[in-house]
Amino acid sequence: MSDDFEARLERQIPALRRYAFALVRDAGAADDLVQDCLERALSRWTLRRPEGDLRAWLFAILRNLYLDAWRRDKRRGALAALDVEPAAPASQDTELAVADALAALDHLPEEQKSLLLLVGVEDLSYAEAASVLGIPLGTAMSRLARGRQRLREIVETGKLPLLRRVK
Repeated sequence: MSDDFEARLERQIPALRRYAFALVRDAGAADDLVQDCLERALSRWTLRRPEGDLRAWLFAILRNLYLDAWRRDKRRGALAALDVEPAAPASQDTELAVADALAALDHLPEEQKSLLLLVGVEDLSYAEAASVLGIPLGTAMSRLARGRQRLREIVETGKLPLLRRVK
């Protein structure tokens, strides 16, 4: 591998770690997810489109690995997570607001959650986020708008939206 390639890949690691942490909310699990992502990228480097965006390709790999693990855990049954962080004092309003927003984010459908994280946290353009998720730009924009609206409703009212039953 060339030094240029290694440098390009290394520059993406902080963004991958942020995105992984936002998805799994555990530093150790996020690091494992990033490591798996990098291993997958390196082992399949020859399959990558040379003209494609490296960042979008890595985010797509990371998201697919996350979804695979999420589906596997869902089939096996989720283990209860232990809350080992101490409760924040009431004077830390900003931290509480962030914690509330992250908790609300967990109540969004996965496709809306991923879009909000990619666009809002990782500052990807709508087109880049659509490329990562493998969906048309218009679909990404409408999902993002619905996700933002739903997140705003949850944060402002504290109430979870009711799910509609589809037959």
